[in-house]
Parts: sequence; C-alpha cells; structure tokens
Amino acid sequence: MKIFTTILETALPSGTQSETISLSFDERKRGRLKITTDSGNDAGIQIERGHVLRHGTVLTNEQGEYLTVLASNESVTTAKVEDATLFARGCYHLGNRHVPLQIGEGFLRFQEDYVLEDMLHGLGIHAVHEQAPFEPENGAYAPGTGKAHGHSHSHDDDHGHDHSHGHHH
Repeated sequence: MKIFTTILETALPSGTQSETISLSFDERKRGRLKITTDSGNDAGIQIERGHVLRHGTVLTNEQGEYLTVLASNESVTTAKVEDATLFARGCYHLGNRHVPLQIGEGFLRFQEDYVLEDMLHGLGIHAVHEQAPFEPENGAYAPGTGKAHGHSHSHDDDHGHDHSHGHHH
C-alpha cells in the first residue's frame, strides 16, 4: 500500500502524473487516513497533525509518487447575502460560535447545523442546504496556513515626545 507522508510545497512538476482522492472537510483535517484513491488503489495518508489538506494540495511519498487532494461535495448550508452589513453580521455571529466557516464572494457556508440556520434566519439571512465542496477559513494562528506574512512589527519610535511607551502585541 502506498503511504503519502509529505505535503508538496511547490507546484506539481509539469507533465507529472498524480493520483487523486476526493475527501470531505472532516477527512481532510485528519493526519492519518486509510483511503482508496479515485482510481481504486488502496493508500494511506500520514502527515503531521494540525494540517488541513486543501483542495489541490499535493502529497508525495518516498517513492516519488504524487496524490492530489480534492474537496468532495458534502452536505452544507449556504447563505447568499448581498447586503454588506448583513453579511458582516452573519460572519460575526457564526465566527463567535467558533464553527468552521467558508466565506466567499457574497456567500457564507458551513456544515449543516439547524441551530446555526435558525440563528441566521433570525438575523434575516436565508440559507439553503446543498451538496458542495467545503473549504472553510483557516484559523488566524493555524499551522501551515500558507498565508504567513513574515514581517516585523518593529519601527522607529521617534515621535518627538519625552514619555516612554511600549509596543506590546
């Protein structure tokens, strides 16, 4: 059985063959997973815990084989919101409940939950059930988000006054 252990940090080399696997969000959160690839081959995923495999993530193994992870359709609730204030209000209230939330251009998406759906309805946001890929936001401090901006917060502090103050983050 093929075991894929490494997340490829660069693009798949041009012309390289890759098997694919379609996984739900809950499956893509797991570090260890026994799978059957889309072409029917038994394989395994064994990566460091804490990583979420995103749609299009490529894994590799010691044999130099590749596996591309795809986000499968799953049962989700989607709310399309055109009003910016109402959209922000929906994001705020869902985020305040610490649920995985996908935020797209004019839509919110989360795993089906009737309590959350009722809350949105109470805010005036209509939501529908559908089958769709679920790609929620990474937490701001999640490992391996790929969005680290790597800059320093130090700066020249010459403000022309005599009292001292700190910059605590």
